[in-house]
Amino acid sequence: MPDTADLTALRDVIEGPLREIADRFSRFLADGWPHQTLVIFTRECTGRPRKVTGAREIADKVTIAELEALKASVPPGRQLTTTATLGGVTRTVWTVQDPIGTLLVLVPRSSRTRFPHPAPLAEVFGIVATSIRQQVSQASPDYLAESRAASSERARTIAEMAAAHETALVTILTTLRSARLDDHRARLAATDSASAALVALRSARETDLAHSEEPAHAAFGRLRREIRQMLRHHDAELEFTAPAKNGRPVPGEIAHAARAMTCAAVLAFTGQPDLTRLRIAWSSDSTALHLDIRDQESGNLDVHSLRAQLDGRAKTLGATVEIDAVAGWGSRVTVDLPFEPAAGRVDETQLADLNPRELEVLRLVAQGQRNKSIAAALGITESTVKFHVAGLLKKLNVTSRGEAAALALSAGVSGTQPAVL
Repeated sequence: MPDTADLTALRDVIEGPLREIADRFSRFLADGWPHQTLVIFTRECTGRPRKVTGAREIADKVTIAELEALKASVPPGRQLTTTATLGGVTRTVWTVQDPIGTLLVLVPRSSRTRFPHPAPLAEVFGIVATSIRQQVSQASPDYLAESRAASSERARTIAEMAAAHETALVTILTTLRSARLDDHRARLAATDSASAALVALRSARETDLAHSEEPAHAAFGRLRREIRQMLRHHDAELEFTAPAKNGRPVPGEIAHAARAMTCAAVLAFTGQPDLTRLRIAWSSDSTALHLDIRDQESGNLDVHSLRAQLDGRAKTLGATVEIDAVAGWGSRVTVDLPFEPAAGRVDETQLADLNPRELEVLRLVAQGQRNKSIAAALGITESTVKFHVAGLLKKLNVTSRGEAAALALSAGVSGTQPAVL
């Protein structure tokens, strides 16, 4: 069980990126509540209400409907051991529902294991649930864009499935009502239509994964409609230049990011009171999608604020952002979004994911120090050091302190001061 007096480790759980909170909380609970899968379910996050980590054969199959059913059976403010359908299979689970409605589900490593230390878990999860709620209510532009993209994609998938079902039902009904077919032929035709629809439904997930890209001009078309709607009451003249129709398909996450970054830039441009004309253009080649947004007269763009909005997403995707503004001449924003991750130094890419405390711990690990001396140097407990070491090993995708130290040394994380990456 994590030491409840050691709030430093819990602080590290709640202060990192929201998208990784399930991973951090799972590591925090690993000793006291040994589990194979952890799920946090909250409607506060409209884009990604499920935050899941652990065994992929469970985590990848957990549905919102299953979580809603489980949530309905757990009184708010209570925790219990129960059985529930999770990932399509009935399992023993430990579950807690915070009074604000956020649900925690743990799948224990053994179905025979009793719920250990229930009271501290409810208290700890209450802090995590409150943190999630606050992060959502004070969400950054990057978080809002990601959430919006996820919600839009889910709505698109639902609409496409509904349309497919409607088509199948209409086909079957039309067949059965046909005056040109006798009962036997109508039944055969209807059976064929239903069988084809069932096969399509069962393969929907594989089809969706296989088509996780979209043409750049189609993504741009959606962006154009969104911007026209967004600026329907603005007086500026809008000029759109779409990418070629025969270009390389764009990975889904790149298309989402491109639309979000373009919208952020457009909003920054419209913050100039004297804006009269705005040009929005996309183009692509074999390696990247290129965004180009510019005006030709103002040059009063808030460069600092816009860069702060774009840099987080750009760093994650390895994008290059250039912003130029010359008073009286005009402003221009260009973004190059690579289709594939940069092939740069692996160690630097991995170390970029570490938070400041993990970098401090890694620096001392690279010096050969053990947990006790690291704890003394940083003024934290040994259990907190253990928590950080487990986290950085996972992020660096290594299995030993020696491998982590080798990566750190090759990236220059050594000496007496934390490295600046």
